[in-house]
Amino acid sequence: PKIEVVTAAENYGRFKIEPLDPGYGHTLGNALRRVLLSSIPGAAITKIKIDGVFHEFSTISGIKEDVTEIVLNIKGVRLRSYAERPVKISLSKRGSGIVRAADIDAPSNVEIVNPFHDICTIDRDDAMLEMEMTVERGRGYLPADQRDALPIGEIPIDAIFTPVPKVNYVVENIRVGQATDFDSLLIEIWTDGTIKPGDALSHAAQVLVQYSQTIADFNRLSTETESTAAPNGLAIPADIYDTPIEELDLSTRTYNCLKRADITKVGQV
Repeated sequence: PKIEVVTAAENYGRFKIEPLDPGYGHTLGNALRRVLLSSIPGAAITKIKIDGVFHEFSTISGIKEDVTEIVLNIKGVRLRSYAERPVKISLSKRGSGIVRAADIDAPSNVEIVNPFHDICTIDRDDAMLEMEMTVERGRGYLPADQRDALPIGEIPIDAIFTPVPKVNYVVENIRVGQATDFDSLLIEIWTDGTIKPGDALSHAAQVLVQYSQTIADFNRLSTETESTAAPNGLAIPADIYDTPIEELDLSTRTYNCLKRADITKVGQV
């Protein structure tokens, strides 16, 4: 099969894969779709801490939105994280105006993808918003209520790690020689801008290959395990199992006890 890039944009791509044997369009399309929606790693803000706020049902003086609405808006901030561990980012804004994702101060290993995303509105010149956020990497979706208990003042956020919100695929019949029942798979991928559609498709295929390879190697690994196992089923190398007890530095009493029990090899102990 060949892959053709039909459309390529920053957050949308269409790819055609053909020819595929009859039935493999749906087999491959469904598998890729499920992996794209669930198993592509991404980054998200998982918790926040706002100065003077102790829970998400609070209000902030000088801020138009309440904390619940601010939390919802923060969930929409999309970012890339190149760090394996959680990273702290911060936001400090004084004076009237709209607070946007661009106002977030992030280290070099975190990149804000949608800087024009609105977070809240400060409606007083003397008001100030100070916030600390934690960015983590993960897969899929992690609800806030499944998080460990946090210290007072830290508010957990539903983390949407997946960078692929939507996938669609269509299978059509095509002609190959005299046969007209071969499949053509057209797959559409929408991303949040933190990953290119082509990269997401490639990563999804790699995930499927890794799982398939584990199954493909099952017989070989089982055979290798059986060949190295001892006759009694224990994982003892054969050369050690068959070592005569005479070669061990045993006391006379111990040696005689083993002999009376008809034990002549190390593996029998």
